[in-house]
Amino acid sequence: MPQILGNIHSIESCGTVDGPGVRFVVFMQGCPMRCLYCHNPDSWDFNVNKKMSVSEILEKYENVKEFLKNGGLTLTGGEPLVQIDFAIELFRCAKEKNIHTTLDTSGVLFDKNNTKKMDELMKYTNLVMLDIKHIDPVEHHKLTGHPNNNILDYARYLSNKRIPVWIRHVVVPGVTYQKPYLIRLGEFLSTLDNIQALDVLPYHNMAIPKYESMGKDYPLKNVPPLTKEQAIDARNIILDAMREAKLKEQKENS
Repeated sequence: MPQILGNIHSIESCGTVDGPGVRFVVFMQGCPMRCLYCHNPDSWDFNVNKKMSVSEILEKYENVKEFLKNGGLTLTGGEPLVQIDFAIELFRCAKEKNIHTTLDTSGVLFDKNNTKKMDELMKYTNLVMLDIKHIDPVEHHKLTGHPNNNILDYARYLSNKRIPVWIRHVVVPGVTYQKPYLIRLGEFLSTLDNIQALDVLPYHNMAIPKYESMGKDYPLKNVPPLTKEQAIDARNIILDAMREAKLKEQKENS
């Protein structure tokens, strides 16, 4: 039986922001979303042919595993669910070697009416880092070019299956850094039972040189980076909304 090959963008041997501990991070090639603040536009194209097998990737992992303290393997992108068959095989083989597996995804390709492959992938997944771009469906489409209903469905699916999740949310001045949206996000997150962490990521514009080198116009070039204080404020708003929503639910059920 021929090996499944993955279309790989790049590999980072010792990542520190892609899940717990120090991690071996595999960036998959190809993404259907066009997030206005994307810092890896070179990962969008589906037709870049840098193929690797599961065994090749795990061999590279073995070469650096002594440096991966309390870590494991993270599959990110691009959008790794574009290549879900490869993701399943990679995580299955990783679990055979007792490697901690993390899936970093937007969930944009989730289909609640056809979860067979996702169910299989989740058998071998220790943690999902779910990137919720925008809680409002109209604004989400403006920001990414896609609706968010299937992403929120995916969040509910993960909660129902009790898959541990870290929520990621990029806060952009004038886009997601608006109190009503942050409150709505917190209220939605309060309905999930599997959240282990909330990462509020401040928007930055460090991708501008990459866009220029690729001959692309950077859509948010006039948007200032979010300050550290604003990021703390945004996170507090989300957490407060989560707590208030849970308290309200408890009172209604008592």
